[in-house]
Amino acid sequence: MSKQQAAKRPVEIMIAQFGSTADLMTAAKKMREGGYEKYDCHSPFPIHGMDKAMGLRRSPLGYIVGLCGTCGLLFMIWLTWYASAYDYPLVISGKPLFSWQAYVPVFFAITVLASAFGAFLGMLAINRLPRPNHPLFNSDRFCTFSDDGFFVSVENDDPQYDPQKVRAYLESIGGKNVEIVTE
Repeated sequence: MSKQQAAKRPVEIMIAQFGSTADLMTAAKKMREGGYEKYDCHSPFPIHGMDKAMGLRRSPLGYIVGLCGTCGLLFMIWLTWYASAYDYPLVISGKPLFSWQAYVPVFFAITVLASAFGAFLGMLAINRLPRPNHPLFNSDRFCTFSDDGFFVSVENDDPQYDPQKVRAYLESIGGKNVEIVTE
């Protein structure tokens, strides 16, 4: 299927409800072992080890934050050097033109500020936010996930997506109330 055909196809998501965190963790492992790629697990609270169970790689957010902080620090070092040693050089009390020790608090503050912006914008980009509405919220049953629901959802752009096979697989791993949600 071409990318244009895939882009025109409406989003279809199959969801299944599970009874507990242990059931959800087992389902995540079995989904990974089953070869599914475009699935997600939803719970009202973080579950330790879920990333490993799903086979997710480590988030690149730490690298983004480090890169933004380093860029902010280097920019601030260059800016203070440019302002004090190149653009407006003044010799005061025989000190060197670029006395960097006086600017250490500013270097630190700009590094932290640039890192914070990197964390915020990087998180938005990685999570593909803002997204005003996701098709999952069209399901009345899924709206309980933030209270006491544990769900696995499989999107129709998964290479193995076939509604009958996915439904049978979700039921075989313990999923209940299996339903298809569309846009």
